[in-house]
Amino acid sequence: MKITAYILGITMLCTSLTTSAQDEGFIYGKVYMHDDRVYEGPIRWGKEEVYWIDVFNAGKEKNPNLKFLSSREREELERRQNDWGYWSGSFWTKWIGSDWDNTNGEFTHQFSCQFGELKSIEPDGRKYVNVELQNGAKFSLLGEGYNDVGLEIRIMDAEMGQVEVEWNRIRKVEFMKTPKRIDNKFGNPLYGTVEAYGKKFTGYIQWDHDERISTDRLDGDSDDGDLSIEMGKIKSIERIGSRSLVVLKSGRELRMDGSNDVSSGHRGVIVMSKDLPTIDIPWSEFDKVTFNEFIGSPDLTYADFSKQKPLTGTVTTQDGKTLSGKIVYDLDEEFEFELLQGKSNDLEYIIPFYKVKRVEVVSANRCLIELKTGEKVSLEDAQDINEKNQGLLVFSDAKSDPKYIRWEEVKSIDFK
Repeated sequence: MKITAYILGITMLCTSLTTSAQDEGFIYGKVYMHDDRVYEGPIRWGKEEVYWIDVFNAGKEKNPNLKFLSSREREELERRQNDWGYWSGSFWTKWIGSDWDNTNGEFTHQFSCQFGELKSIEPDGRKYVNVELQNGAKFSLLGEGYNDVGLEIRIMDAEMGQVEVEWNRIRKVEFMKTPKRIDNKFGNPLYGTVEAYGKKFTGYIQWDHDERISTDRLDGDSDDGDLSIEMGKIKSIERIGSRSLVVLKSGRELRMDGSNDVSSGHRGVIVMSKDLPTIDIPWSEFDKVTFNEFIGSPDLTYADFSKQKPLTGTVTTQDGKTLSGKIVYDLDEEFEFELLQGKSNDLEYIIPFYKVKRVEVVSANRCLIELKTGEKVSLEDAQDINEKNQGLLVFSDAKSDPKYIRWEEVKSIDFK
């Protein structure tokens, strides 16, 4: 009897210790207003981003790396880009915007990073925003045309409850380590397993690129009328043709359609996890999602993003030469927190460079990506891994100018 009670006590203690840290994956910080009022608590960026692993997007006004190209190299690059025309692949236009813009001759790219990389964000009107990373690096970015700038910020203040703050009233958003347990929060994580393409993907779930937490709602029509169901009450959703079979935790089954949440207007299911890439699964390839109660520590906490290192490694060219040092990828990505994108069949991948071990060029339109976990994925149909890539800069030492390598000259890149 005493042994049973002891084991039960240990089990309850372990469960308590595990679940007490599960809130550390939520974005947390202080919002400073122009009138000096301050709110503190978990933050939801607009109606979407709520986790440290969610992505913040804005635009880069100029590309300073162009100064390392000769006039001939730049003219060649401009000629090639003009031959291709303005590229806008489905990945960027659907989720985080277009990747680059040569309309001003500057080859500017999009700035994208996970929220955990950020130390602060300071609005500068609706067109600009000043960003500081945890390592102290600062960027002045374009906000116009990006839905992460100029929106309302929601913060769950411990005293005031949920406060919706207008962008033009914000002086600064300061990000902080999230408490292990938050008593007053937006909801619980949507976590589960998605079945698609004969595979299973487990992690945080973004349903229809929108619903992320248990209090978000699934909207649609049923045989009995309009429904709006809290995501936290749902056990599974299965695609049945152009409709969805929704099974609640109570066991009740509903066949729903009539909205982008449950039919062909669906924007895709995103799965995010610590070691694997973020994967965006289109509705046409989605089979089923089964939600599980999230118990345990989050994949990544704010402390896990404390270091933003430059990209370094070794580039091997098609003629067998090697160059090692700091790398600027696609003439733009310079840090490990920046993102590599591509498609495998119809699944779209977004991978922070800190997860990438090796990039091997297989053809003009395809690369084999090896992750640091050992997993390999063949990607195509995006500028980062096809002939539209603007090339690499390799800084062998701090005193010399970098070597510019055209993408067609690259055989492989091994990152440290």
